[in-house]
Amino acid sequence: MNKETPTLRPMDDAARGLAHQLLVQSRHAALAVLQPGTGQPTISRIGLATTGRGQPVTLVSELSAHWPALANGTACALLLGEPGQRGDPLTHPRLSLHGKARVVPRDTDEEQALRRRYLRLRPNAKLYADFADFRFVAFEVEQGLLVGGFGRAWEMTPADMGL
Repeated sequence: MNKETPTLRPMDDAARGLAHQLLVQSRHAALAVLQPGTGQPTISRIGLATTGRGQPVTLVSELSAHWPALANGTACALLLGEPGQRGDPLTHPRLSLHGKARVVPRDTDEEQALRRRYLRLRPNAKLYADFADFRFVAFEVEQGLLVGGFGRAWEMTPADMGL
């Protein structure tokens, strides 16, 4: 790439809108964490919803491979966005989010509010939401990278994403 060509575009309302759309419309995401103790990377597909203010949340089992990292509140990353039905998947928009996971305490008003919203947005989760090993996890987003296709990328702050 030519050194004079910027790789990131200046923030604009179209990028903010696309990031918000990806946040609120994504039904699942790829979750990347480093395992405590070994430092081994692991990635998994998770169900996804958002709080009323757009913060990403999920419902995960304490038996899952990624649970130890989430329970430790370590750094994690989410990848949102789906390739379209046609063409090169790399031309379709996607949003990478970097931050920390926070396990929502049980039997709190916050957990009950998340449960209602999550099940309204993801009704199939009613099948397992009440299993004893399932917990809500909120993602505290610290930064993002929006890729709108080839040559279209923006670094994003939480404020840019409406968080």
